[in-house]
Amino acid sequence: MTYPTTRTASLRTLLALALVFGATQTAALAGWGNLKGKFVYDGTAPSPQKLDASKDPEVCGKHELVDESLLVSADGGIANCVLWVRTKGVEVADSYKKTETNTEVFDNKGCRFEPHILPVWISQTLEIHNSDAISHNSNMAPLGGEAINPLLAANSDVKYHFAKAPLLPVQVTCNIHPWMKGYIVARDNPYVAVSKADGTFDLKDLPTGELEFQAWQEKAGYLATSDWTKGRFKLTIKEGDNDLGTIKLSPALFAK
Repeated sequence: MTYPTTRTASLRTLLALALVFGATQTAALAGWGNLKGKFVYDGTAPSPQKLDASKDPEVCGKHELVDESLLVSADGGIANCVLWVRTKGVEVADSYKKTETNTEVFDNKGCRFEPHILPVWISQTLEIHNSDAISHNSNMAPLGGEAINPLLAANSDVKYHFAKAPLLPVQVTCNIHPWMKGYIVARDNPYVAVSKADGTFDLKDLPTGELEFQAWQEKAGYLATSDWTKGRFKLTIKEGDNDLGTIKLSPALFAK
């Protein structure tokens, strides 16, 4: 019978420890966390500006249309602030992969775009639809991508694929009804959150570890704070729930 030498036994011990350490590290890397927060207007909430739809009184004039570039709730929550992961090559959780080739609908409905801001993973198909009884066009020119401006009759649609992720959200307008404006946020990962009417947002199943984020709002542009430069910040995501808390935004940001 042969017995392992002390050197051989030590190597085996080191190898076993390395395997255990590697498995522990892999488990840590495979963790996922959620991120929430609330964007708040740090001042007296402005009233939404009503839009003049008299150009089309029979259809558009029937709707209560307002300027959606800055919507603030009674308690100061700001709708339609966008937060996305800026980190390149970010790992994507399995919970998102089933939607990787979905079709996301951006609708002309009630003489406005619904939703006002639509996140799209560039592997997905964008469908621009018209649910109204009148024609609309949807003018979109992504920076570095193919520009389109289809005329959409009632109950018609057009499909579009982004070749790459634009640096900024892409504005969509209707030349027939010039008050209509919305945005597509096309990214190379699914980690995009749009704040709700009360200013709150949630990003689910982020990979744990340090990530870089970008915050943007259509009227203000990049959302700068005392801690964020050009709306960018880094945050270490821990397993489970993470909370940015209340993010107070100066009224001066929206005075552009």
